[in-house]
Amino acid sequence: MPDPPHILVVDDEPQITRVLRTSLSAQGYDIRVANTGEMALEIMKDWTPNLIITDLSMPAIDGVQLCRRVRAVSQIPIVVLSVRDKEQQKVEALDAGADDYVTKPFGMNELLARVRANLRRVPTESEADAVIDIGDFHIDTAAHKMMVRQREVRLTPKEFDLLVYLARRPGKVVNHRTLLAAIWGGQSTEQVEYLRVFVGQLRKKLEPEASSPRYIVTEPWVGYRFEPGD
Repeated sequence: MPDPPHILVVDDEPQITRVLRTSLSAQGYDIRVANTGEMALEIMKDWTPNLIITDLSMPAIDGVQLCRRVRAVSQIPIVVLSVRDKEQQKVEALDAGADDYVTKPFGMNELLARVRANLRRVPTESEADAVIDIGDFHIDTAAHKMMVRQREVRLTPKEFDLLVYLARRPGKVVNHRTLLAAIWGGQSTEQVEYLRVFVGQLRKKLEPEASSPRYIVTEPWVGYRFEPGD
């Protein structure tokens, strides 16, 4: 039997850590808890988590700083927890290397779904297969062709690159700056209008109803999430 995934929970609220430990352990995960960012880094010296769930508002080393410290040495998936009115802090955390966020108060089913999505290994660009077959989508990157619900859709080169980048990260929030740097280069990270235009074009071509997107979902003020369908 393989070892269960290791999850490190970092939060200074005992009630939150107690609920997370109980709920995640019930799903078969191996859980350790840290009440501070310093304690989390200390735990990681001799125990390697497969995923980190961290609050953003903590004394000393907060969630954003913890993301930066972890990202300096590891690509472990990080899910941040944030109260609803901390939108800028969410953006800072994603820019610092967080993979996803869940807004407090959250439903446990939503958090568990995010945990499962982030534990799925997504191949790097160099490792990725030429064919992406996921949900309603079949994308042949070598032939520059894609199909949605068995219907071929013609995309411009930039539309295709944007879709492929999102499709390789299903279920994850990708922030504006990351998308812009990946598709248009580091000099374009402030040109959010690029994304609005190209995401709008993709939705018209891919979505059953462009006004109610189900594949390319907007995360307000943060970025986009690709949901490939069943």
